[in-house]
Amino acid sequence: MAKVLISDKLDPLAVEIFESKGIEVDFKPGLSPEEQIAIIGNYDGLAIRSATTVTAEMIDAAKNLKVVGRAGIGVDNVDIPKATEKGIVVMNTPFGNSITTAEHAIAMMFALARQIPQANASTHAGKWEKKKFMGVELYNKTLGVIGCGNIGGIAASRGVGLKMNVIAYDPYLTEERAADLGVEKVELDDLFARADFITIHVPKNEHTANLIRKDTIAKMKDGVRIINCARGGIVNEADLKEALESGKVAGAALDVFEKEPATENPLFGHENVICTPHLGASTTEAQVNVALQVAEQMADYLNTGAVTNALNMASISAEDAPKLKPYLKLAEQLGSFAGQISNTAIHKIEIEYEGTITDINTDPITSTLIANLLKEQMDSVNMVNAMQIAESRGIEIKQSYNDVSKNWRSMINVIVTTDDRTRNVTGTLFTGKEPRIVNIEGVPIEAALSENMLFIRNNDKPGLIGAVGSLLGENAINIADFRLGRKPGKDEAICLIALDTPLDDALLDKLKAIPQVNSIKRLSF
Repeated sequence: MAKVLISDKLDPLAVEIFESKGIEVDFKPGLSPEEQIAIIGNYDGLAIRSATTVTAEMIDAAKNLKVVGRAGIGVDNVDIPKATEKGIVVMNTPFGNSITTAEHAIAMMFALARQIPQANASTHAGKWEKKKFMGVELYNKTLGVIGCGNIGGIAASRGVGLKMNVIAYDPYLTEERAADLGVEKVELDDLFARADFITIHVPKNEHTANLIRKDTIAKMKDGVRIINCARGGIVNEADLKEALESGKVAGAALDVFEKEPATENPLFGHENVICTPHLGASTTEAQVNVALQVAEQMADYLNTGAVTNALNMASISAEDAPKLKPYLKLAEQLGSFAGQISNTAIHKIEIEYEGTITDINTDPITSTLIANLLKEQMDSVNMVNAMQIAESRGIEIKQSYNDVSKNWRSMINVIVTTDDRTRNVTGTLFTGKEPRIVNIEGVPIEAALSENMLFIRNNDKPGLIGAVGSLLGENAINIADFRLGRKPGKDEAICLIALDTPLDDALLDKLKAIPQVNSIKRLSF
């Protein structure tokens, strides 16, 4: 039975979901980092929010950990490169609080336009400063949305509903999606020049950190108003303060800050700044949604291998998992075969997909194939970290796709270039579910792989089968299957032999001594 630790406060329904799916769960919020590290080795899964920091030290201590689930979007508190290195899936719940966060951004825009927090404080203080708080309408104003994904798309649609002119910058936004939302897709500088209100909905990364700064603010309209409910550090707070004081920026509404918890900040106390303590996801509905989603996703992965909303590997939906399963088995065997017959350092791996396999998501298949290929030469490789390890070793990965296959309904061909030569192995599925090797280095052969096998390269001369069979029989090794292949007109042939039991080194040496044998290798699958 898989075991999960919930180390942050999640809705109690998360515990019920884990238990209903046969997973043992410990609910222990409030542990110190030292206490978490002391017990994390007992768990297959870790469910967190923002209070737990998953450090490299914790990951090193997590000997059995397979998945970290973040209830929410941000994963700043997880060392994803370290988790990937250790083969741990990191997933989040990007949709559970999308509406809540987008609504908070819209609420901040309303508050900014009508100075509601300032007017509220003044009225509570017994003042009646009606003339002081002159607002602006949102109607017919231009709303610039930076980042038009899950949350930004919702914010944009709300802006359209308010009869604003909505423009959006997002490198991944298609013209079709923009048309569906009713927004105009623009370049970033165009957005800066035209927007009356700018709302930010992008993750913080090397491309977006310090995105709103002195030189980009200079490109904006005079009197622009800026809303950030995404991540602290996207807006340069010192540059924003300067622009507020000069009047270039009429107002700002911030839910996130460069340093959190933000108990002090250069923007605090500014009359044209509205601040909230990272409330974007803070609604009852969102808290329940993210807890349910992270529990469902983690349970599906631990029970079935389905991967949803993973940040460090290709996702595999619960619906796709059964379809992918036979292809993953084929990829596992192809990778292992290619790895076992490659004796020197690998420089390049090419994977060719042909036929109906091109209609499905091949990313998990690629990861599985490469993981099983590399693990013949390296330790601790799995489908989560295979691509990272290949990249770190300077191994070139190339993939190609052809929706037509000449000989098979679906086919995977893997070509491995090493120090000494280039090798290829081709596989397919019989009856849609049974993996078969159908070509080895240009030699047609049809074979199922099993636990104990021999791979022989031999001179294509009479006597090999009898000599091999006799030696194995004399040593009480039963042959389960014997497959031969050769290129017409060539002197060399190959054979794959499945055995009921493994053979020892002494018998292997005797087989090597058969005159027709050029090379022989034990394989296991």
